[in-house]
Amino acid sequence: MRVCYFGPFDPNYPRNRVVIKGLRKNNIDVVECNSHSFNRFLDYVKLLKKHQTLKYDVILLGARGTYFGQPLVPLLRGITRKPIVFDAVLTLTETMVVDTKLVKEGSARAKLLYFLDCNALRNASLVLSDTYAHAIYYSQLCNVDYRKFRRVLIGSDDEVFYPRVEEKGSDCFLVMFWGGFNPLQGVKFIIRAAKLLENYKDIKFQLRGFGQTYFEALELSKSLGTKNIEFVPTWIPYYELPNHIAKADVCLGIFGETEKAHRVIPNKAAETLAMKKTLITGSSPATREIFEDGKHCALVPMANPKALAEKILTLKENKKLKDKMAENGFRLFKEKLSPKAVGKELKLILMDLVEKSK
Repeated sequence: MRVCYFGPFDPNYPRNRVVIKGLRKNNIDVVECNSHSFNRFLDYVKLLKKHQTLKYDVILLGARGTYFGQPLVPLLRGITRKPIVFDAVLTLTETMVVDTKLVKEGSARAKLLYFLDCNALRNASLVLSDTYAHAIYYSQLCNVDYRKFRRVLIGSDDEVFYPRVEEKGSDCFLVMFWGGFNPLQGVKFIIRAAKLLENYKDIKFQLRGFGQTYFEALELSKSLGTKNIEFVPTWIPYYELPNHIAKADVCLGIFGETEKAHRVIPNKAAETLAMKKTLITGSSPATREIFEDGKHCALVPMANPKALAEKILTLKENKKLKDKMAENGFRLFKEKLSPKAVGKELKLILMDLVEKSK
């Protein structure tokens, strides 16, 4: 079977790396039809031209990096008879309107984004989602039959993120967060948890990344007078990030109070488990799909600084429990979240789709 991985996708975006590598690890022939630049219109023209010369059994629109693939789905419907799979890791409506609120609900732009989302979901032969929770949401959002969706979990590239030993440089218990500072991350709750732990002088927090809520988070930290947080807003090259994670004792996931926070398993969760580190993240329908609290990681109520602070303290004082969770989490990663595991699941989905389309 040959899969055409199509779109102006960023090949270094984690979802794309894992899916392409995972399919190839499962002996699937993947041909990449990609044009990635700052001119989206020209990218579309180049892609459609390249597409004319390709032979494949199924076409898969790659996940976002710096673009969303919704407009391409109906275009492909008009030029190919092959099954079209849309990887709906993110939708425009949920990201721009519901979660970040960068687009006002009910505005003309919001209505356009909703149209693009629904048109893509309805024109695809099959839609991939990262969690069942997201599949239910997408299905209800656009009134699309839930049976059209298949879950393909978020994974991590195990040739980049893997267990390693890194000198910490101090004896402190390091709690690390990295990622975009957007609402679903719930960074403000991490800061408030740090404040609750300020009397424990050997517990230090490191927050790496930048985004929509960064300055709000910085201002909150200053207003609370927190002394145990280090903000690192500089961009870290993808291949260097694991060296920093390796110094952490505990890694943090997401804790936001937004709707989307309850539907997503973040990349950082898979990356943490891949490095055999202990994960603390918010308990949600999405995380409970694959994680068992106290076994694979520690799950705490969303938007609850007190619960987060208590869990950090518990793991600091119980190294045996912390290490056991890290070991079990690593085992779960290899079983379900490694590229090979993700690719195996997707291979079965695509083979079934191709067979039914004959």
